[in-house]
Amino acid sequence: MIDNSNPPFKKVLVANRGEIACRVIRALHEMGIQAVAVASEADARAKHVRMADDYRVIGPAPSSESYLRVERIIEVAKETGAEAIHPGYGFLSESEVMRDACDAAGVTFIGPSSAAMYAMGNKTRAREKMQDAGVPIVPGATSASATASEALEVARSIGFPVLLKASAGGGGKGMRLVHEEAEFTEAFQSCSREALGSFGDGDVYVERAILQPRHIEIQVMADQHGNAIHIFERECSVQRRHQKVIEEAPAANLSEQTRKRMGEVAVAAAQAIDYEGAGTCEFLVDQDENFYFLEMNTRLQVEHPVTEMISGLDLVKLQVMVAAGHVLPVKQEHLVRRGHSIECRLYAEDPYSNFMPAPGPLTVYRPPSGPGVRVDDGVDEGDVVTPHYDPMVAKLITWAEDRPSCIQRMRSALAELRLAGFRNNVKFLDQVLQTDAFCRGQYSTNLIAQMGVLEEPAPEKEQLELIAAVAALLQERNCTIRAPESQVRESAWGRPWEEWS
Repeated sequence: MIDNSNPPFKKVLVANRGEIACRVIRALHEMGIQAVAVASEADARAKHVRMADDYRVIGPAPSSESYLRVERIIEVAKETGAEAIHPGYGFLSESEVMRDACDAAGVTFIGPSSAAMYAMGNKTRAREKMQDAGVPIVPGATSASATASEALEVARSIGFPVLLKASAGGGGKGMRLVHEEAEFTEAFQSCSREALGSFGDGDVYVERAILQPRHIEIQVMADQHGNAIHIFERECSVQRRHQKVIEEAPAANLSEQTRKRMGEVAVAAAQAIDYEGAGTCEFLVDQDENFYFLEMNTRLQVEHPVTEMISGLDLVKLQVMVAAGHVLPVKQEHLVRRGHSIECRLYAEDPYSNFMPAPGPLTVYRPPSGPGVRVDDGVDEGDVVTPHYDPMVAKLITWAEDRPSCIQRMRSALAELRLAGFRNNVKFLDQVLQTDAFCRGQYSTNLIAQMGVLEEPAPEKEQLELIAAVAALLQERNCTIRAPESQVRESAWGRPWEEWS
């Protein structure tokens, strides 16, 4: 399908870090393309840097001084001879400024046009655009409200409960569920302040709250020649604070008629904005399978592996081919959905202490393996998970012929995983997989909230043995490994990096 013997580019810069940078670099190498990495000073020895053919350190740890420096990234691309830039997700992946800078510099941006990003980059603008294209949207405003009183009039017209949302929002920030009129004004002001602080834009709009919804998204892929396809759906309802934790494909307990219709609507949405590349249309689905457009992410998604596992496609390679001007090598009627796949996000955080981030040195890391098991990570044993970025360490993906077998394979993979050095969510993920609602495939975005306050399971014998082994290893080393003087510097915890060895 994709001819790796004739790569579309010789060299591509990967403008990201962590597991997605590693994922993209692997795909590039398989295509015979050299990869250039960029890194902050905190990531100077990170895994994605070690995997790349060339790299440049582009600034201090803060993203604004490194990974978000458009001009510097373009400079590195020109300096290293990179013909294209893959932005991964997050950072500059949905930046119109980045796309325009690439176009001006004659460097191919592996992603959609700036016009498509603009159309979907603001929620109210996207809602209006999709409504015009005949895509169903959640009842509510298609423009931001200037004042709380103006927003309240909208809320009264559609009925409580309502959801207040930041127009420029994302990642669960700038959202408030309001059950009654008495709490509306305070919620509006709080939402606006958070939106201004998080996105530099305090605009807020009102839409009807869909209670007990499912969060289902459709993967789309389009080329520069007007061809667009959908690559099935993903269930992304297992969330905490509007952040996804576990995803699966296909969605359980969803009629084939609804699957087909959602796919058709997603393709129509992509074509309405002349989309190119990989994108995702996200929908809220109620208990009667009515679905409503939520937003479109104009980039690759964190959860793309489950789509790859059931379709047999490599989405990163398709992104590269499409960006180079090639026609999509697959048609809708040729796609076949096979089996079931689940992804669990492994975080350096404490689920039993309000999910507080818990960065630190990765003293033990033994990922699981075997048939139907895939691990996308950005770390190796001995690395340090820093507090500067998202605390996701890796993604664990399983595939099996059916959903129950896939759940069991995931539980076995989590049990096989050896991870030590900081608090993590491995046990919590297993607890979620064991809930009746998840096992039945009949759950909503409230699944984790309905689990209540969880207690951490007592350590099992194997875990105690692992702890003892780590302690013995550290005692044997006696912390005598020293970093070269040139590499001794203060960490984010106020201690020299050498003390973490």
